[in-house]
Amino acid sequence: MSSEKEFVLPQIYRHHVFACNTQRPQDHPHGSCGASGAHALWDRMSKAIETQGLNDIGFATAGCLGFCNSGPLLVVYPDGVWYRASTPEDVDEIVNSHLKQGKRVDRLVMVLKRS
Repeated sequence: MSSEKEFVLPQIYRHHVFACNTQRPQDHPHGSCGASGAHALWDRMSKAIETQGLNDIGFATAGCLGFCNSGPLLVVYPDGVWYRASTPEDVDEIVNSHLKQGKRVDRLVMVLKRS
């Protein structure tokens, strides 16, 4: 038995988004989210979160998330939902549906498996 007192950890964000921003050369065999256009998409998402005043949403670009040929990828926690966003409209839909309303965008969900 632990002698430490139980405590509740405050939740800083309702959702926290991690978006792969790894950039490899175009001909790299693993591919990369950056080479697939991630930079402009994540810039759009970051600006949308800020301009819409979504202070309960955390957003961070990250290194490789491990599924390079599937990108550009992002993951939304605590839900554990992985998305592939290919267009600015995809980003807008993720922000407006999932981040603002809590409604998953099924058409953009990626079901990923480790090999």
